[in-house]
Amino acid sequence: MEGQTCVIVGAGPGIGLAVARRFAREGFRIALVARRAEALRQYAEELRAEGDTAVAYPADLADLTAIPELFARIGAELSAPDVLVYNASAVTHGVPSQLTAEQLRGDLTVSVVAALACVREVLPAMRERGEGTIMLTGGGFALNTYAPMASLGIGKAALRSLALNLGAELEPQGIHAATVTILGEVRERTLFDADRIAEAYWQLHAQPPGAWSRELLYNEAYASRL
Repeated sequence: MEGQTCVIVGAGPGIGLAVARRFAREGFRIALVARRAEALRQYAEELRAEGDTAVAYPADLADLTAIPELFARIGAELSAPDVLVYNASAVTHGVPSQLTAEQLRGDLTVSVVAALACVREVLPAMRERGEGTIMLTGGGFALNTYAPMASLGIGKAALRSLALNLGAELEPQGIHAATVTILGEVRERTLFDADRIAEAYWQLHAQPPGAWSRELLYNEAYASRL
């Protein structure tokens, strides 16, 4: 594992940073991507203070044209990503009839379209190597309706479909694509603690070829086994 690169897109103080720490523990170099530059640099500094290799890459994922340059920088400064974790999403609060078309389109750009754009950037090197892992962070609103969070639910449902279709396409090429569907609220010192969830990402990545899951349902039953 030493010398490989894991890119966390949508790196925040919860799942994103926890996943970064989990993969860093296995010797991965970590690329942290998110919009808030100052917070992102702080996360990278925390990881480096723990002895890990981590670099902050501030980026606005709503600007799809910037994504190719972003991944070119990561490849040049670290290495072509071996693992991509897409953890970003955007949400406009409100029931469906209150959403404007422009609001929904903007949310879907960050929640789904940018995810595909990131996937397309990592695929060439993964295909050349014949291996790689792509994990997209899903959520319970993809499966269970909650009208006041319609934008998030629509985004997560679309992201889930993207992950499952990528899995079907890429498995024969040696690339593991999957979604982690988190069926609960992320909270410290509970079964939904970010560190527990990060362990699920590692277990999904570590699945051997032939036993790959396209979806990991992270619920209380799964969490209690960690």
